[in-house]
Formats: sequence, C-alpha cells, structure tokens
Amino acid sequence: MENDKPKLLPLIFRRDIVTRSLVIAVVVGTILNLINQGDVLSGSVAFNWIKCILTYMVPYCVSTYGAVTAILSMNKMSAEAA
Repeated sequence: MENDKPKLLPLIFRRDIVTRSLVIAVVVGTILNLINQGDVLSGSVAFNWIKCILTYMVPYCVSTYGAVTAILSMNKMSAEAA
C-alpha cells in the first residue's frame, strides 16, 4: 500500500503547480513588496533584497503547499472510496 502513495517531489515540481504558484507569487509578492517597501519609492530608505526575495517566496510556498495538499487529499479520498 505504501507504494500507492504519490511521491512528494514530483508533485511539488509538477508543471501546472509550479506555473500557478509562480503567477500567484508574482501578483501577491509585488503587492506585498509595494506595501512593505513603499518607503524605497520615496528614497527615504535603501532597498532590501532579502525582504524582496522572501516576499516572493512566501506566497509561492503557500500556493504550492495548498495545491499539493489538495491533490494528496483528493487521492486519499479516491483510494478510500475504491
């Protein structure tokens, strides 16, 4: 039965999941960067690259986690119904 479980890494790197997560990361990350680093636009503070990268990574990871757990949950329900 253990071999019936999908492997985690292939799910995480599935093309549709990566594409959707990237789109979400770009949209949400850009909005959050404008909110969090708005002072940079006025020139009052320096741009923080670490904050910028993390601000894009968080929505990417959250979106990927949500997609993978949804697929795993659907697979589990399908297996229980069979």
